[in-house]
Amino acid sequence: MTIDIITVGSLKEDYLQKGIDEYQKRISAYARVQVTELKEARVANEDDATAVARALDSEAEKILARLPSDAYRIALCVEGKQYDSVALAQLIDEGCAKSGKLALVIGSSHGLSEQVKRACDVRLSVSKLTFPHQLMRLMLTEILYRSLTITAGKRYHK
Repeated sequence: MTIDIITVGSLKEDYLQKGIDEYQKRISAYARVQVTELKEARVANEDDATAVARALDSEAEKILARLPSDAYRIALCVEGKQYDSVALAQLIDEGCAKSGKLALVIGSSHGLSEQVKRACDVRLSVSKLTFPHQLMRLMLTEILYRSLTITAGKRYHK
């Protein structure tokens, strides 16, 4: 299985990178992970809805250029559906059964454009809480590892 994580913004904190590296190492027993970091579009006035929309459109172009068309595509967004760990593992397993490819998209601090969400097969919400995008990357790698161990019948998931 191949997993592509497409994220807008770069990871700055060393402690988060160490956690991500650890989970990616664990995931490597089940899948190959590739992370693509895209530059976040700058918005001079965060209260200007038009400027935010332009930024999201700019980011969407970059995301869609990198989003594999033959993968099972998941957009992380607040309005997405929430799953428990077992149901998410099943969703990922079933979604990847055809191509063996999974692509997950984490948007910028402004979210994701509707165009990107429509290009994905599933809209996933990890929580009703809001998290920084850098922390979400760490959480996502743990979630992926948990899902893969559930599918493989391992004891990590309790």
